[in-house]
Amino acid sequence: MTFLEKRAWTMLVVAVLAYAAYVVVVLGRLGDGVSLPGVPYAGALLWSVGGAIVANVAVEVALGVLRPRDPRTTDDRDAEIGRLGDQVGQAFLVIGAVTAMLLALAEQHPFWIANAIYLGFVLSAVVGSVAKVVMYRVGLPW
Repeated sequence: MTFLEKRAWTMLVVAVLAYAAYVVVVLGRLGDGVSLPGVPYAGALLWSVGGAIVANVAVEVALGVLRPRDPRTTDDRDAEIGRLGDQVGQAFLVIGAVTAMLLALAEQHPFWIANAIYLGFVLSAVVGSVAKVVMYRVGLPW
C-alpha cells in the first residue's frame, strides 16, 4: 500500500469518526421541548473540525514514524488518482455550498446552514477518499 493510499484511508476514517462524534454530541443535547436548531452546536462543530484536522495530521506523522522506509515517491498514476479523487470529492463540496446558500437565501436558521456546509466538507472527504481507495485497488477507469 502506497503512502498516498494510506493517506486516503486516514482521511476517510477520520472524517467519518469526527462527523459521527459531532452527530452524537448534538443529538445527545436534545432535551424535552428543544428543537434541533435550538441545540448548542457551534462548539461541538468547531471541536469536531479541529479534532479531525489534528487527528489526521497526528496519524500521518505516526505512520511516517512507524514506517519511515515506506516509499514516498509518486508517479503519474498516483497523480491521476489524486486528481480524480479530488474532483469527485469537490462535487460534494459544491453541493454543500450551494445548499447552504439556498438555505441562507430562504432565511433558514444558522444551524441548518452551518450543518449543510459541514456535511458538504465531510462528504467531500469521504467520497473523494473512497474514490481514491477504489482507484488504487481496482485501477483507473480507463
